[in-house]
Amino acid sequence: MSDARATTYPPRDVRGFLGAPAGLTDSEARKWLRQRLFVILGVVVLAAAIVAGTWWYIVSSRYVSTDDAYVDASVAEITPQIDGLVRSVPVNDTQSVKRGQVLVVIDPVDEQIAVAQAEANYGQAVRRVEQYFANAAAASAQVASKRADLQRAQLDYKRRAALASTGAVSGDELTTAKNALDTAAAGLDEAQRQLMSQQALIHGASVQNNPEVMAARAQLAAARLALSRTVIRAPVDGIVAQNQVQIGQRVQVGTQLMTVVPLAQVYVNANFKESQLRRVRIGQPVTLTSDLYGSGVVFHGRVAGVGGGTGSAFAVIPAQNATGNWIKVVQRLPVRVALDPDELAAHPLRVGLSMDATIDIAH
Repeated sequence: MSDARATTYPPRDVRGFLGAPAGLTDSEARKWLRQRLFVILGVVVLAAAIVAGTWWYIVSSRYVSTDDAYVDASVAEITPQIDGLVRSVPVNDTQSVKRGQVLVVIDPVDEQIAVAQAEANYGQAVRRVEQYFANAAAASAQVASKRADLQRAQLDYKRRAALASTGAVSGDELTTAKNALDTAAAGLDEAQRQLMSQQALIHGASVQNNPEVMAARAQLAAARLALSRTVIRAPVDGIVAQNQVQIGQRVQVGTQLMTVVPLAQVYVNANFKESQLRRVRIGQPVTLTSDLYGSGVVFHGRVAGVGGGTGSAFAVIPAQNATGNWIKVVQRLPVRVALDPDELAAHPLRVGLSMDATIDIAH
């Protein structure tokens, strides 16, 4: 017990380490130690506050980040525009394709027959309209002939009517001349009506501008268009995905055959908390990293736009918060980020990949 009472607190080696003055009693040493510890604690707290403030000023107040970001793209859905039997599918999933490259070929036999029939109809229409013009010319000549006949009949009737008063012409001859005059007038009237009928078929148009020819030409163009649609080509450069078509399969208009993902046009949808979007503006620079390439590859982009609503707002069954047990949940809005095409060419991304996005909101 005498050894325990002789032991001082804190031990003298600790006092020396802390720089405690010599000759202090135990109570004085404890008091001095508490003061020194409070000073050290205050210094640590102040240093932590300075570090936190510096971090907030340099990083937190300038950047907003999220790891809830994914690569997306406006994929091209490949669908047929005509019904038919698939003859060949020269591409497979994961295959790179160029714009205009053949993806699917549909059996063109039916469309080729339709084109041949439309060409025949077009030729017939041209010949028929040419006949209209010939008939109009013939009707015009007939009108001229009937007008000449009428003029002769008029002269003959006038001569006979003039001689009738002298008795040189009998009444029967005068009647015959009058009948001939009436017949010539009726013949001219009929010829003029025939001319009007023929001219109505060609009025205001040439052979090529005639409605019948134009309708036949439109049918021919439609048949040729349907024939061209038997070959389905890639609308953009990209990667083939979701190839669901097989040779021999009968497809219908609108059936999805495959998709083409334009890797050079992908973008990122970064879902930020609503509290992070206060200072986000279109055009601000964004840095991104992907799990595919790691932190060693940094992508650069720009804010292209902010979504018009949260995912829950556009859900099939939107959330109804007018309840007594409502709990507030922080919502997220998608921010579209346009990527640098040169960086995409060097390090291609795929739709659906995870990304980490950081927006510099100081600009």
